Amino acid sequence: MKSIAATKFEFPGQTGFYKGKVRDVYSFEKKLVMIATDRISAFDVILPRAIPYKGQVLNQIAAHFLNATRDIVPNWLEEVPDPNVSIGVKCDAFAVEMVVRGYLAGHAWREYSAGKRMLCGVALPDGLRENDKLPSPIITPTTKAHEGHDEDISREAILANGLVGEEDYEHLERYSLALFARGTEMAADQGLILVDTKYEFGKRDGVIYLIDEIHTPDSSRYFYQDIYAENQALGRSQKQLSKEFVREWLIQNGFQGRDGQQVPEMTDEKVQEISDRYIELFEKVTGNKFQKNKLDNPVERIEKAILATL
Repeated sequence: MKSIAATKFEFPGQTGFYKGKVRDVYSFEKKLVMIATDRISAFDVILPRAIPYKGQVLNQIAAHFLNATRDIVPNWLEEVPDPNVSIGVKCDAFAVEMVVRGYLAGHAWREYSAGKRMLCGVALPDGLRENDKLPSPIITPTTKAHEGHDEDISREAILANGLVGEEDYEHLERYSLALFARGTEMAADQGLILVDTKYEFGKRDGVIYLIDEIHTPDSSRYFYQDIYAENQALGRSQKQLSKEFVREWLIQNGFQGRDGQQVPEMTDEKVQEISDRYIELFEKVTGNKFQKNKLDNPVERIEKAILATL
């Protein structure tokens, strides 16, 4: 199974390179070229095997939602010259990620089930069960770590530490809630529930831009609308369209990214299963049929596409 694990290009006019958990980012004077590789991370650890078509899924879902939300906030994306490539405006990123939660799931549930009733400065009521809908969407920011783990942080701590100015932060909150509302509407149109997600923002020439990906399986969690109520009533697990199934598999096999823990073996069958789930999410979230791009010489294909735009 061929996949795109990494790229190492040197383009004319290139001023920098950054390897993220999933994306390879090439900097130019005024632009960024983001390549969505097939790397997969969980618990802030890059897993040992790449997942075929995962990068294409992420890149094309992100473009789908960035184009559908330009009326809410300007975003960085200008063109998608290849299924794995996005090119757009270079911004100075804010040092926080805006996590919006409409339901008690994932990390929030793990914290809640451990007895915590305050998450990122937001009070949570007693008596909630896993995957229950919250009274209203909440924002639970995290720090933005280039390496290691992102950390929960409150609005008050963000302002007190000068990570974001108060006026800018108020804009980030409004944009995040409006984007989540739009994402919720679009998910409902496809028979899905947008459970939680994260947004990243940057600034250029005094203007705030939405940057990176939005509403993808790496940044978001979805439930199936038609079975949600019944599953909750019966205390059953919710079927998810997200990366959570990867995290759950890792947890079941003794890995949560902690020191001394080993990533379980990723067999060909497990890699294929993860790839199939990502493709399923693309089709379900966007309502479009996924067209598998050729993986014969993917790195060469990507390089040619980028060079044609420079």
